[in-house]
Parts: sequence; structure tokens; C-alpha cells
Amino acid sequence: MSQNAIELERVAKTYGGQGKSPAKEALKGIDLTIPAGSIFGLLGPNGAGKSTLINILAGLVNKTSGRVSIWGFDQDVNPRQSRAAIGVMPQELNLDPFFSPRGALEVQAGLYGVPKSERRTDEILDMIGLADKADAYARSLSGGMRRRLLLGKALVHRPQILVLDEPTAGVDIELRQMLWRNVRKLNDEGMTIILTTHYLEEAEAMCDEIAIINHGELVVRDTTAALLGRLDAKTLVITPEGDAADMPRIDGVKITQRPGGRIAFDFRKSEINPGAILDAVRSAGITLRDVATEEPDLEDVFLALTHSD
Repeated sequence: MSQNAIELERVAKTYGGQGKSPAKEALKGIDLTIPAGSIFGLLGPNGAGKSTLINILAGLVNKTSGRVSIWGFDQDVNPRQSRAAIGVMPQELNLDPFFSPRGALEVQAGLYGVPKSERRTDEILDMIGLADKADAYARSLSGGMRRRLLLGKALVHRPQILVLDEPTAGVDIELRQMLWRNVRKLNDEGMTIILTTHYLEEAEAMCDEIAIINHGELVVRDTTAALLGRLDAKTLVITPEGDAADMPRIDGVKITQRPGGRIAFDFRKSEINPGAILDAVRSAGITLRDVATEEPDLEDVFLALTHSD
């Protein structure tokens, strides 16, 4: 086992291209490594290729070309071992309505060849908060409970890698917090987590590293901190005492009014020192009641990197 949980080399996937059907390149030669033990964000707009990549990792879609290694096992050489090393919590609620949570976990464990003596059904039910619903039909569970059960199914075979595909889409705050507590606990125990999400604040808070995919290509891969540092923009927000009609004009600074009498100064960190802005404000005779700064967040980085002119 190398220090990487996942290794992708020139992974490509093309759909169609036979007869009158035009070929569509879903992935265009992705090179990507995901470190073992990390919480790794896989982001991109709709149609970027994230789902195709996840389905290739899960063994549900065959790649057109390239190499995939999961936990040190080449997917083409050792398909069973590579598939056993990964668990996927899908976005779709694909549950058999006539199974109870206990039954669903037992069947899933059986499909992975987990001996009965090694199954952790009760432990998993307790972890995902479904111990009191263990023997209820899945069709009677709420949407949030079904999503918890999907997490449980992904864990029955003790995978080294857990993929969470939009795990908190449309769920309430309580379920979201429960999910992230479990994710952090699993990661603390050594499990590698791969997260796709449209909630960029989640990726910013949870992920050690992030890769952004767009149009089937890897746009960027870096630590979360480094990605946030890529944007040169910064905002200084002041709240003046009383009216500030004679606001000074400062070269290279955009000034906008905000609710509550606040005033925002947008500038480039590499070009302007915020102290110079404050000096200009004070020189204009404006008394300050409050001063705050705002840094770009991951959503700003995401839009900057995936924006198409």
C-alpha cells in the first residue's frame, strides 16, 4: 500500500460514438492522487464528470482508458480487492422498501462476503441513529433516515475509503451535523473520505485538500488553504459614526454602500495596504465606529476557476 488511497492516471471515459450517436467525453484523461487518511473534496459544476469518476471508482462504470488504483490494488488486475477497499454512499435513495434497516445491512454484508461472526450490524445501526428503527420497513423511514441507512450500507465491509456523493443534499441540520460527526470519527480512525458537495462551505470546513473538475478535466488540485489564498481580493468594511457623504476616492479601490450605513472597500491585497485605506478615510474627517475585513471563500475560488466566458 502506497501513501495514496486513490491513484488515477490518464483516466478517460467516452459515451456513445457508435452509429449516429455522437461521442461525448465525460472524462478527458484525469490524473489525480488522493492521500490516505485525508478528507478530500471533489468539486465541480453539474455535468463536470464527478459522478462518472465516482462510478468508475465504485466499479459501476467501465473507464475507456487509463489506470485506476484503489488502496494499492490496480482495478484491472485486482477488481475484487479494489472494490472491497471502497464504500460509496450514493446520492440517490436506492433502497429496497421491503427490507428493514437491519435486513438491508445484513444483505449488503453478505454481498461483500462478510462472515456473520464479523458483521457489525448493531454497531452501525447505533452509529447512524437507526437502532430504534432496526426492524421497521425501509419504506416507512423518512428521507433523512433513508440517507442514514445509505451511509450504513457503505460501511458494512469495513472499507478503507468512503465516498460521500452529495450526502447532505436536501437534509435537515440535525442529520447534517450527525453525518459530519460520524465522518470526522471515521477519519480519526484512519478512513479516507472523498466528498462531493454543492455546499461549498462544507467542503471549506471539512476538506484537507480539494480537486475541482470542469468539462471532464482537472482544473486544479491543492490544499484548501492554498486554494483560498489564490484569490488576491480582499474587502475592508467600515461603519462610520454618522453620515459619511465625503468618502475619499482611492485609486484601485471599489467603494460600495451596504445596509446599516456600512461602506465596503474592495481591493487587491498585492497592490494596496488596508492601512492606506484607513488613513484616507481618517484624513477625510470620518470617525470610525467599527472596522472589519472579509476574505474570499471557496465559492469565490470555485466560480473563478470554473467560469466560462
